Amino acid sequence: QLQLVESGGALVQPGGSLRLSCAASEFTLDYYAIGWFRQAPRKEREGVSCISSSGGNTKYADSVKGRFTISRDNAKNTVYLQMNSLKPEDTAVYYCAIRRTTYYSSLMSLESTWYTNWGQGTQVTVSS
Repeated sequence: QLQLVESGGALVQPGGSLRLSCAASEFTLDYYAIGWFRQAPRKEREGVSCISSSGGNTKYADSVKGRFTISRDNAKNTVYLQMNSLKPEDTAVYYCAIRRTTYYSSLMSLESTWYTNWGQGTQVTVSS
């Protein structure tokens, strides 16, 4: 069973920063593209950012461009989402998801249906 564990969610004031982590257990992320998604109450799940297995390709939703940065540390088997200049509209449960590609692939997607395995999510609340 491929397990992903998200962490780093918290209550933060507008303008603040958080770093989310997505760690894999009992398998290596080297061959996987990874996406970050979020779902706010009464809204559909939204693709936030994704990164290819090579790490050389990334993509962001327009709503987070310039504020969020995705990165991966294969040695730590972890993917990060650095979130700066947070806004109340960033409030949501954030999920990471994976899809196996090949080693050093450029493939990735912001479409949730492309991914095969999901973590349980971590709550991010931006409020004063």
